[in-house]
Amino acid sequence: MHVAQLADQLLEVQFAANPLLPALLGVDSTRPGLGDISEADERRTAEATEEVLARARKIEPEGLSEQDAVTRDVVIALGSSHLDEVALKLPEFTITDLFVAPAAGLLTALPMLPVADAASAESYLGRLRDIPDYLDAALERHRAGVASDRVGVAHLVEAAVAHLDRHLAAPESDPLLRPQAPAELANGFDADRERILREQVRPAFARYREGLAHDIAPPGRAPDRPGLCWLPDGAAAYARLARVHTTTDRDPDELHRTGLDLIGRLAEEYAEIGSRAFGTSAPDEIFERLRGDAQLRWSSADELLGTAGATIERAEAEAPRWFGTIPSQPWTVEPVPAAAAPGAPAAYYLLPSTDGSRPGTYFANTYEATERFRHTAEVTAFHEAIPGHHFQISLAQGLTEVPQLRRVSQFTAYTEGWGLYTERLAHEMGLYSDDVALLGMLSMDSMRAGRLVVDTGLHAKGWSRQQAVDYLRRNTPMAYVEIESEVDRYIAYPGQALSYMVGRLEIQRLRDDGERRLGSAFDIKGFHDVVLGSGAVPLAVLEKLISNWVGDQAQRRA
Repeated sequence: MHVAQLADQLLEVQFAANPLLPALLGVDSTRPGLGDISEADERRTAEATEEVLARARKIEPEGLSEQDAVTRDVVIALGSSHLDEVALKLPEFTITDLFVAPAAGLLTALPMLPVADAASAESYLGRLRDIPDYLDAALERHRAGVASDRVGVAHLVEAAVAHLDRHLAAPESDPLLRPQAPAELANGFDADRERILREQVRPAFARYREGLAHDIAPPGRAPDRPGLCWLPDGAAAYARLARVHTTTDRDPDELHRTGLDLIGRLAEEYAEIGSRAFGTSAPDEIFERLRGDAQLRWSSADELLGTAGATIERAEAEAPRWFGTIPSQPWTVEPVPAAAAPGAPAAYYLLPSTDGSRPGTYFANTYEATERFRHTAEVTAFHEAIPGHHFQISLAQGLTEVPQLRRVSQFTAYTEGWGLYTERLAHEMGLYSDDVALLGMLSMDSMRAGRLVVDTGLHAKGWSRQQAVDYLRRNTPMAYVEIESEVDRYIAYPGQALSYMVGRLEIQRLRDDGERRLGSAFDIKGFHDVVLGSGAVPLAVLEKLISNWVGDQAQRRA
């Protein structure tokens, strides 16, 4: 069987397991269901994945074209990662108000689904009807976790309960009301939806909320033991997740040391830029100025959103000097939905649909906007939108010559490594407006370096939540209101936070190596086009692609 056919088979397995994915991508909005959540469902998907994986491994890479070899590596890496995650039984203890948990995930994803015709309208209503069974199955998984001592973290379960309380208290602003049907379908669709929400969906959320509050929160891990290492076989589980998210074999101890080293080196950059911006080279004084200066806060949510849009426009105008290929997909800026905003990150990006029905969306968190920092606005927009995730994801979607799996799949170390790389690239591009904005760039670098320390500290070294909070307070200028939510994110989503800096360091290493080998012949547009030209890939595959490109350039030069 050709490797492209195996890629199609694996994508079909993924779409069957998570039918929301093809709908969000704009590939197929009519595929029914909400996805695998029961252990039996996961087992069936794992068996199908194992079958594809075995066939891919039998294909010898020698003799394949470069792109077919990449496809084979992607199939093997994605299939292996899926099996790793299934083996860890993550739904048993992943309970939080973040989108990685069952209820918050539904309330994040379903409002993004297109309702463009009668078929997609009926599909959306069908998904709403499926919510009670999905949440019942999720609660069963959580109870199984309690029975086997794989319990959630108590305060995160309580945050999930609070999120559901906010949701249930405001039916008039239910995000599940957001998708709008075409005018000719609207009356019947709206009436059916309101009835399903009233009679089935809201009671199901309320029932799930009660189960969390009474059965799942009380036995949960306390704040002094929030990491995976406190669960049975938790240390091994975390090491496996570190491999999944970084696509490397770097162990938690090495990653912890890397973070500590980076934090130390950043102090020198703070001293240089802080002297120009604030007249002080002391990092602690710079941190306090960034946190405490009222002039570095937003005056309103509208100002926050407006600055985000203007920053992305500036980057879009400069990009052709640094990229040979510019994506055509549009983008937009929106606030994080109100019900999810208290526990959501400062910003995030939702990919555009492949059918053009939804632009790439930069979500900025306007919750308590006047307490949020303006100096990190530019760097965050560069990371999440242009030249970061919007470029990376949109260009991947346009790779029509490779299997669809390659166009839509994500490797966190690659995708988030690229996002973090572009934060420094934006400085080279001259996009930061002043030294205070450059301090924002350093602030985000500190956060990602701190993630290596804190994520491994929590999940491999047994840190308490307060230890993690205190470390970030001492070593980054992050807002106190954001530090606690960030730490809770690392607790809820083990290993994912490692991927940013690991990926950035690898992309920068590959660029440095190319510049050293090619000298004045090094073409930054060409380098960026190669990095973004094959879709998301494991870091080892990216290294092969860049090495081949550098070799070709060197031959031409000779």
